[in-house]
Amino acid sequence: MSREYPIIAVTGSSGAGTTTVRRSFERMFLREDVHAAMVDGDAFHRYTRDDLKRIFREEPERKDELSHFAVEANLLDRLEGLFIEYGEHGAGIFRHYIHAEDKQKIEAGYRVGTFTEWQSLPCGTDLLFYEGLHGGLVTQEYDIARHVDLLVGVAPTMNLEWIQKIDRDTKLRGYSQEAVIDTILGRMDDYVRYIQPQFSRTHINFQRVPTVDTSNPFEVQDIPTDSESFVVIRFRDPSTVDFPWLLAMIKDSFMTRPHTLVVPGARMSLAMELILAPLVRHLLSQRRFR
Repeated sequence: MSREYPIIAVTGSSGAGTTTVRRSFERMFLREDVHAAMVDGDAFHRYTRDDLKRIFREEPERKDELSHFAVEANLLDRLEGLFIEYGEHGAGIFRHYIHAEDKQKIEAGYRVGTFTEWQSLPCGTDLLFYEGLHGGLVTQEYDIARHVDLLVGVAPTMNLEWIQKIDRDTKLRGYSQEAVIDTILGRMDDYVRYIQPQFSRTHINFQRVPTVDTSNPFEVQDIPTDSESFVVIRFRDPSTVDFPWLLAMIKDSFMTRPHTLVVPGARMSLAMELILAPLVRHLLSQRRFR
């Protein structure tokens, strides 16, 4: 059913490359003159960084229980409430989580690991764009996936995902490599329970596969470049995809299954825009105007 206020969600774990997909959408929105309300999934974490440090100090047995993947560590009722309100009225409440990369907000006085105040989404937007961990989550209590009109998964091979997370968190966020590895291992159960099942609900998955040795992701190494990778793209409904056109437009692309297209890593951005831009236009063309 078409809606007046569509929702697009990009889902994937921390370090998976969802930010790259978000930037592709941002360029697309600018070119297509689409006014999107942008929401970061980290804003729906339940605890500040200091809160978590205090909890782990006082109750160390809870460390694995409260990974950012876990239901208990996130305000999923508020996230689902935002999706419901936006889908019905084009409105809602959101906030920002402060990362070390958020220089402007840090200069404005916010501390890394805290949140901004809750605020209203801007008025008059065409769609809601969410990037985070739980855009396709379904549990006994929550069904966030049902509110999403276009669900995109970003799931690099596991070892590549870990390499990317270690590189980002050590270079940009100041963590030691040992601390990042402890985080990866500690939240593995939540990854399997809450993150991986979402990739079976997505409309499209983008999975980057390196063509260099990543057999030991915990060894210090450079992230494989785009030119050292392929991107496997899986479509849930291949009947809606013009594969001959995509194969003609994306040099050196090929198909491995009726629903799977493979493109060179250096052409990932091109593939995303060729695939996603028509879907965004279709969503907006189907809006129900009251």
